[in-house]
Amino acid sequence: MAQMRRKIIDAEKSAPEIAKKVVERVRALYAVEHQAINLTAEECLKLRQAQFALLLMELYERLLVWKEQLLPKHPMADAINYALGQWSELNVFSTDGAVPIDNNVSERGMKRIVLNRKNSLSVGNPRGGRTVAILAGQSAAGSRQPTVLLAARPAEDRPCRSTELAAESRTANGIVHGLQIALTNV
Repeated sequence: MAQMRRKIIDAEKSAPEIAKKVVERVRALYAVEHQAINLTAEECLKLRQAQFALLLMELYERLLVWKEQLLPKHPMADAINYALGQWSELNVFSTDGAVPIDNNVSERGMKRIVLNRKNSLSVGNPRGGRTVAILAGQSAAGSRQPTVLLAARPAEDRPCRSTELAAESRTANGIVHGLQIALTNV
């Protein structure tokens, strides 16, 4: 839902009334989701099925009406077409209580990796790679899922300017996620 809301807000200047109505409907969905914060997946699914069905149907019907009212190249029409084209993916959360309403948490986690990859282009030797790995681990330590550095070593099959990092991330419930990043200064 967050992606759809972003697209609508990006097109808000071209059709502010439509954007306002869509954002209100999405807020209503998030209000229901807020009620399910401390519920189990099964309870959350029951709550979603009871309250989301009508809200989602209303939103879908309104999107179809607005699509017909707008010109095909209109910025808001593009945003609405995105929402309608991704409708089944945007509504996965309504069929599974364990799936969050949006993927903002995972996007924030990936942002750190992407920024680290971009910032690591200046790694010129194995020592620099080790430094980058330590700093990346320390910056992740402040997050909910701290990253523990396992190794920072030059890759055997690559030139000296390449460093390979291996790390693991432990979540609050003890699940370990492996991560291996190859940093290369080309």
